[in-house]
Amino acid sequence: MDSRRPPLAPAFRSLPEYVRHWAETTPDRRAFTFVDHPAPQSRGVHRTLTWRRLDLRVRAAAARLAAEAEPGERVAVLCPQGTEYVTAFLGALAARLVAVPLYPPGLPGQGDRLSAVLADASPAVVVTTSQVLAEVEELCEGRAVRVVAVDRIPDSAADDERPPSTPDATAVAYLQYTSGSTRTPAGVEITHANVVANARQALSAYGADARPATCVGWLPLYHDMGLVLSVAAPVVRGLLSVLMDPVAFLHEPVRWLRLLAAYPSALSAAPNFAYDYCASAVTEAQKAGLRLDGVLALINGSEPVRPGTADRFHAAFAAQGLVPETHCPSYGLAEATVFVSAARPGEPLRGFALDRDALAAGKALPARPEDPRAVLLAGCGAPAGQRVRIADPVSRVAPAEGEVGEIWVQGPNVGRGYRNRDRQTRQVFGAVLADTASGPGAWLRTGDLGTVLEGQLIVTGRLKDLIVVDGRNHYPQDVEATAQEAHPAVRRDRLAAFGVPGGAGERVVVVAEHARTVPLADIDVPALVRTVRAAVSARHGLRLADVVLVPPGAVPRTSSGKVSRTSTRERYLAGAYAVESEG
Repeated sequence: MDSRRPPLAPAFRSLPEYVRHWAETTPDRRAFTFVDHPAPQSRGVHRTLTWRRLDLRVRAAAARLAAEAEPGERVAVLCPQGTEYVTAFLGALAARLVAVPLYPPGLPGQGDRLSAVLADASPAVVVTTSQVLAEVEELCEGRAVRVVAVDRIPDSAADDERPPSTPDATAVAYLQYTSGSTRTPAGVEITHANVVANARQALSAYGADARPATCVGWLPLYHDMGLVLSVAAPVVRGLLSVLMDPVAFLHEPVRWLRLLAAYPSALSAAPNFAYDYCASAVTEAQKAGLRLDGVLALINGSEPVRPGTADRFHAAFAAQGLVPETHCPSYGLAEATVFVSAARPGEPLRGFALDRDALAAGKALPARPEDPRAVLLAGCGAPAGQRVRIADPVSRVAPAEGEVGEIWVQGPNVGRGYRNRDRQTRQVFGAVLADTASGPGAWLRTGDLGTVLEGQLIVTGRLKDLIVVDGRNHYPQDVEATAQEAHPAVRRDRLAAFGVPGGAGERVVVVAEHARTVPLADIDVPALVRTVRAAVSARHGLRLADVVLVPPGAVPRTSSGKVSRTSTRERYLAGAYAVESEG
């Protein structure tokens, strides 16, 4: 029998030590459950590992991997979503190897990235499962790498007499490759101490450090948030983690909500689009019998977090008992393991209406929410066990309160740097404030712009994505929000605004997918383009040089599902899109 409250966890230096601890103290408690959906109408098949069973499988995987590679060598994890992914990842850590969380071949649009990451990481071993073994072996042909199927490692491989040695807390545990939304993916070196610290920070921020909770997630485990929230945090706290496949969520979003309802004090995370998707796609019949009043916290860690999305989501499921205060806008990045700041559950969502013209000039001045020229942004709470400063990206001076600057972070969760990129590591991880008295030591430059108002971190955009026209700053996500609200045929959160060189300065382009529910033949494209142009001109004082409507799936996304403005811009400049606009 499971008791609701796990015992308090002692302080260990690595995730494998926590696995061993829970296996010794609570061996029969459930550790990880994967909910498979083998058929379209499936309600889910649950497969569970207890802490005893997890420990056995981790030790078996560690013994096999240790026989294949030397300590410090890389192990690429190319497993499908499931408990085998967890045991492969933790087994690599227990063997004192460096895990590289990735995905099997075949993820749409990510083949080139997978090959690039494998080339950069140069793993000695690739670990996968028998389900995708043939595809992985084909991918690895010609590479000096050994392939191991973790589910074919027998239990007897675990050496009970010689358990794996304890990893050094300062050693690299895994390489978290950046999503590539603004640059070529780089491997962030996350130490054992980093991931344990960030797991504890997340548990504290979301109220799961001293109360019962269940981690429920469909985010892919190769993504930083999926890995920390669905693996690291439950391992540190001894909580049950319930996993499902991202594809199962996309096919039937109600499956996620059913798991939130089925498990007590559910803690889960999703990007902004997922909440909009649930609000629009879950039917009234599917809502019947669904109770969401027991949900602990729903993390929205997207870029950007839109206050209107939270309102729509909670309006859609208010009758199911969902409490608005469960919505927790959050901010993080791979270089900080993942979590940096978060709104706390139980507190009202803080929305801020800011003057668009002032924001373009780098000042966060209040505006009336009903003003059509106001920018509505969600507060991402306070830092979780770390320090955040706003700094001018050029002078390194901390601006006055309410002024926009680059977000800098300092804490035990900040990674060691980028693998084999010393110059970039010094630039990004070694920043120093001009006034060192206000924040001594090295800081992480996030590349994100933001400000602090009323104790809330507000993220306004990415420094590299900023569009500058006639000396005025424009945030691309702000232009995108206007464009998608202008016409119902524009697919939400599947569009990119960016600047391109022009004869008299930067020109602004919007590339947008049309909604799946509307065939292209039924859309008056010139009228849509005129409507989008007029809306952007009226709200931003900005003339769009081009509006391109493309089929669903044509706007490239990163491995974590975010729109890649950089890749979209490159495709546009290369002439990859058939221009269906007024020119």
